Amino acid sequence: MDPLVAAIDQGTSSTRFLVFNSKTAELMSHHQVEIKQSFPKEGWVEEDPKEIMQSVYECMERTCEKLHQLNIDISNIKAVGVTNQRETTLVWDKETGEPLYNAIVWLDLRTQSTVESLINKAPSQNKNHLKAKTGLPISPYFSAVKLRWLLDNVEEVRLAVRSQRALFGTVDSWIIWCLTGGENGGVHCTDVSNASRTMLFNIHSLDWDPELCRYFDIPMEILPEVRSSSEIYGWMKSSFLAGVPISGCLGDQSAALVGQMCFQEGQAKNTYGTGCFLLRNTGRKPLTSDHGLLTTVAYKLGKNEPACYALEGSVAIAGAVVRWLKDNLGIVQSSEEIEKLAAAAGTSYGCYFVPAFSGLYAPYWEPSARGIICGLTQFTNRNHLAFAALEAVCFQTREILDAMNQDSGTHLSQLQVDGGMTSNRLLMQLQADILCIPVVKPTMPETTALGVAMAAGAAEGVGVWSLSPSDLPHATSEKFQPQINCEESEFRFARWKKAVQRSMNWETTEPCCNANGLGEKMNGAAWGAPPTPPPTRAGL
Repeated sequence: MDPLVAAIDQGTSSTRFLVFNSKTAELMSHHQVEIKQSFPKEGWVEEDPKEIMQSVYECMERTCEKLHQLNIDISNIKAVGVTNQRETTLVWDKETGEPLYNAIVWLDLRTQSTVESLINKAPSQNKNHLKAKTGLPISPYFSAVKLRWLLDNVEEVRLAVRSQRALFGTVDSWIIWCLTGGENGGVHCTDVSNASRTMLFNIHSLDWDPELCRYFDIPMEILPEVRSSSEIYGWMKSSFLAGVPISGCLGDQSAALVGQMCFQEGQAKNTYGTGCFLLRNTGRKPLTSDHGLLTTVAYKLGKNEPACYALEGSVAIAGAVVRWLKDNLGIVQSSEEIEKLAAAAGTSYGCYFVPAFSGLYAPYWEPSARGIICGLTQFTNRNHLAFAALEAVCFQTREILDAMNQDSGTHLSQLQVDGGMTSNRLLMQLQADILCIPVVKPTMPETTALGVAMAAGAAEGVGVWSLSPSDLPHATSEKFQPQINCEESEFRFARWKKAVQRSMNWETTEPCCNANGLGEKMNGAAWGAPPTPPPTRAGL
């Protein structure tokens, strides 16, 4: 039996455990468990860290049972990789293993007033004030402001920091810490791709930046150790897989880039999940965007390997709009039903849907925007709304693809896609029509999990997966060709952009107070001013 490599894929809406053959990249078995999201207040999005870990254990157990039924020996699993929803922020007690608050999800908007205050204090009120070091605009999206909110508003977090019991991490750090022993010697680490999404990480030095940490007043001792994306971090301490190394770690979008074999400069992929994320490999040099895109660390496949960077266009709401139509409006009973409704209409009939539930991400970075539906008439019905929702995903992709083409100076001739929404064939055809280029979908859609499995299997000390170009498996795919003329596409896109402008500046915040995000600095001084030498830290 060929060696097997497993992947934990912990996403915003579900957790999965998948097992691949390291020689053929064939998916042998998997299991999936949905994750509950809670919305305690308007704009707040949280998940239970304990439920996240319980879902990981359940997926591992069920997948191992399925492998046993297939007469596959789980001792053939030689490594485990972890890929995860990025930016989602957790703090826990390293002595008890208990989370000190719910995970604040990347979509969460509670820090909008904090962000506005930071931007107002920045030179020229520039939201890109930190971009030279981080590659990121100041936004509620990233981890630093979420962590700052926890320090300002959750007494348990403050006390744990003062008594040196607190650990911060994104979801990857929490999972690896728990699986490698938790309070009994668990490994507290992250990889460069996840660290680069915090606004505390210098993407050039590839380490936590003391000046950025002072800017947000984050104590550096609570941060995880930054490692490469492919090395042995530690060994599983429990479950069926005790003793198996955890040797791969990638944020979900970086993992999809690897899984789509986008190792060459200029190659790109777009992932359709809860949000929508277009990444283009820019090689060993970080490329700064002039059109609203992010500069991020794509991967670093080994301790002694160079980091590779990517330009990224991030869209907050893609698959989440289908979930909203299902859970909030009851327009559809299942995610699959939206394709039938939209196909029955065949058009939005002039209806345009801007799903800015969490503000607008790339290329606008406008947290004040809110969702809007334009062009309604008495003729509009739920089928048209379903079509408009799918079109919204495609229009948002068009916006970030246009920005990426402008930044890179070369146009993509086709778009490689992956993610759960790609099973919707109407969506894929709409995407080709709106982009006026072919859309290429791999036959095996689990590219995110595949990417981190490749990183784990290729790690030094594991060595069961070759990343040599000649050894990479050939992926079969399906191609969707544009079926409308570009003039019609441009007309629809122009109407969409008109709707986007109407969604802007909808939500404004009053001067902030503690409960809404901007608390007092722990040593009593104002924070968010341009970086200065650190003051004396009291009790930290």
